[in-house]
Amino acid sequence: MPRRKGAPEVNAGSMADIAFLLLIFFLVTTTIETDAGLDRMLPPIEPPETDVVIKQKNIFTVSINKSGQLLVEEELMNLDDLRNAAIAFLDNGGAAAGSPEYCNYCQGKRDASSSDNPQKAIISLKNDRETAYKTYITVQNELVGAYNDLRNREARRLYNRDFTEMESEYLNPETPSSVRDELKEKVKRIQELFPQKLSEAETSKI
Repeated sequence: MPRRKGAPEVNAGSMADIAFLLLIFFLVTTTIETDAGLDRMLPPIEPPETDVVIKQKNIFTVSINKSGQLLVEEELMNLDDLRNAAIAFLDNGGAAAGSPEYCNYCQGKRDASSSDNPQKAIISLKNDRETAYKTYITVQNELVGAYNDLRNREARRLYNRDFTEMESEYLNPETPSSVRDELKEKVKRIQELFPQKLSEAETSKI
């Protein structure tokens, strides 16, 4: 009588090793995107040891209520006008000529009742706890856009390029190190001309 052939068997002894190698492969080759977030200056948890005196005229207050209405410098304002109002404040250059705080590159009205120079100018943003997220982000974009517009202006004046273009190239990891070193000084110089001092106050009922 012929011998019966047994059922074919699959050698599964190395399956765990294969699965482990595949796991390592995907972990190494997969790119995980991360959100950059919003770069903002928040109020300190504890008050500073020394009192910092900030002139009220160097603070540009923006408040958003739960209905999405803007109160800029204690006056109602349309969202479409926010960027220009912020630019006028940042670029005012109200310090007297000949003083240490005088801004020789500012092109604003030089109103003595508004900001002295971009280094002193602070934008304070406060929103209601029930403010819509879309409205909050839109206001953020307009305020950041004001800084970028002024930085682009100065970058074109000094380097014939937009600041946003230079910054994007500088932050790109594929940019050669020699080019990044050159861009670093330029980006830093423009940022010093118009430092982004956007402070967010604690949310409350507005």
